[in-house]
Amino acid sequence: MNKSILHKDVQDFISQNLKTNITKLVLKGSPFDNINIQEIAEQIVAKNKCQNKLPTWFQTKFIYYPNKLNIEQTSSEITANYKSKLIKGKTIIDITGGFGVDCLAFSSDFKEVTHCEINTSLSQITTHNYKQLKIKNINTIVGNGIDYIKEHNKKYDCIYVDPSRRDDLKKRVFLLEDCLPNLPENLDLLFKYTNTILVKTAPLLDINAAKNELKFIKEIHVIAVNNDVKEVLYLLNKNHQGTIYFKTINITKEKNMIFYFATSNENAIFNLPQTYLYEPNAAIMKSGAFSVISSHFNINKLHQHSHLYTSSTLIEFPGRRFEIIKVLPYNIKKIKTLKIKKANITTRNFPETVATIRKKTKIKDGGNKYLFFTTNLNDEKIILICTKIKAF
Repeated sequence: MNKSILHKDVQDFISQNLKTNITKLVLKGSPFDNINIQEIAEQIVAKNKCQNKLPTWFQTKFIYYPNKLNIEQTSSEITANYKSKLIKGKTIIDITGGFGVDCLAFSSDFKEVTHCEINTSLSQITTHNYKQLKIKNINTIVGNGIDYIKEHNKKYDCIYVDPSRRDDLKKRVFLLEDCLPNLPENLDLLFKYTNTILVKTAPLLDINAAKNELKFIKEIHVIAVNNDVKEVLYLLNKNHQGTIYFKTINITKEKNMIFYFATSNENAIFNLPQTYLYEPNAAIMKSGAFSVISSHFNINKLHQHSHLYTSSTLIEFPGRRFEIIKVLPYNIKKIKTLKIKKANITTRNFPETVATIRKKTKIKDGGNKYLFFTTNLNDEKIILICTKIKAF
């Protein structure tokens, strides 16, 4: 952490160059003696990434930013505020503190927050930023969070864990046991110091695999922002057995699409395309609630693996809704006779990619038509020509 970056003239330079071409800026070199241009460029890139993701940081003066990877891996303010409402108590410890966005959200609901970060520089940055943000109830610790818990032998109302999703070679990993810390290996230890553990994972990690690796899962929350899944949360309560409750939420400017369900053996109902078509939002798709959606809304699934639904009457639905104008068997020559110049194309359970279909049909992206290339219950490849219905 180069504290010279916090000088007013340097901060002014960073603010004035947020929209400047970084490559050209780097070629000019640094206008300051004790700061190299790479450090300045890193601040500009990271700050720009925070404008929408972390507006509180972006709008606060003299914030010090870490490298862009730390910013990319941290929670957004939207998701941090969501998870802070899932848990209650007076004391919470984040054993994988990072840039400290989640802890800031926790500080509004908990009297005492402990932030542990093994990276000394990142911990120093976070400590400085909390002072700029005028936060006084977060204690920042440099070191391994699990070691800190063992050494201090203190009980917490909640332990929060966001395991690092990259191995020593910086490759992405897909199981919790391959993350740092190894949560499955340390779960019994952590439950000696709390009855509640909240775990955050990236969307890449498989939910079923995590269910097998963890125990005492009470709730699983899948959070999407503007139909882009950002994180999956696992709320663990000591000795909880039985039903796991799911909550999916798609947060948009217009409204939040929420869908609750419990683990069950419900069966889907299948049918050929009817009048309306439904595509679940990304949070529901990630949760795997494919049969539950069918039985809950009393709508028919096109195919076991297509994850598209249909009905003869229009219903409210947590996802996109379409009116089916025409159903065609998949045939390139037949598509060309329709003379469709522009359309929005989606594939579901279909052997060809959108790019391949566009190349074959010469259909450009955009317009008011929506084409779904999919498979029906008879294993026939079909095309659904649709128009979009406004969200409810």
